[in-house]
Amino acid sequence: MVSLDRFETFKAVVDAGSFTAAAAALGQTRAVVSFNIKRLEQEIGVALLIRNTRSLALTDAGARFYQRCTDMLEQARLAIDDARAEHGELSGALRVTATLEYGLARIAPAIEIFAQRHPALRLQLSTSSLHADLIAERFDVAIRLGRLPETDLHAVPLARFDIFPVAAPALLARQSDGEVRDLAALSRLPWLGHSRLKHAQPWLVDTPDGGQEAWRQHGQPRLSSDSASILRAYALAGLGVALLPDWLINADLRAGRLCRLLPDHGFPQQGIHALYPRTRHVSAKVRAFIDFLRERETEN
Repeated sequence: MVSLDRFETFKAVVDAGSFTAAAAALGQTRAVVSFNIKRLEQEIGVALLIRNTRSLALTDAGARFYQRCTDMLEQARLAIDDARAEHGELSGALRVTATLEYGLARIAPAIEIFAQRHPALRLQLSTSSLHADLIAERFDVAIRLGRLPETDLHAVPLARFDIFPVAAPALLARQSDGEVRDLAALSRLPWLGHSRLKHAQPWLVDTPDGGQEAWRQHGQPRLSSDSASILRAYALAGLGVALLPDWLINADLRAGRLCRLLPDHGFPQQGIHALYPRTRHVSAKVRAFIDFLRERETEN
């Protein structure tokens, strides 16, 4: 019988796009990966991959085998997880990805507690301002914040949070227009922009008269970054106004390091979602981790 380990190796090669990248993902040498693929092709009697010095492609048989291989591995993992879960034990690996800021603020402390409850489970948290490809990069769960784009992943809402325009007292003291009373005055201040939101739709802001106004900062931001933490640092230095999440800046607001602008206006609340690949069965460890996060957010 063909070893499931070779199925795993074949899937890793296809997902990673090369033997070298697959070897890195599996923690093996390239030679071992190449050997296992050759043995797999010999054992099933058909070529699965077309190789040359620059590229790697699936044969027609390889493409069909890849889908069956993926399904079989998923079913095997689920069977093992479910069997162990019946005895209250979660094991194996759980790979989670989130933004650096939210990962540090909420996910890392949650993982610490979850790991203590499930000592047989290996957990890995990867942080990045870029949205990881769950399938290609083999993540089990992604934590995404803000407006959720169209996706073929399953999304579970965890919580919501507020966003505020904020600035340092020193910046406001330098402005000649006095107090910021409306969105027009807000637009006249130097702006700090999130580079991932530069093409986003205008914000629909609740105004004090009970209405709503579509608002977008006009012109180029003075400074921009793909990191909310960096924008917070720029705001603390008095370099401009930033639109930031409450969980990142509440301590700064309480200490007076930042001031909330237009507190009588309401910027739209943002969602926090746990995303995972759509499969016929969700593994016990993914279900348990998402339920744990949802309960923890509810308590907070």
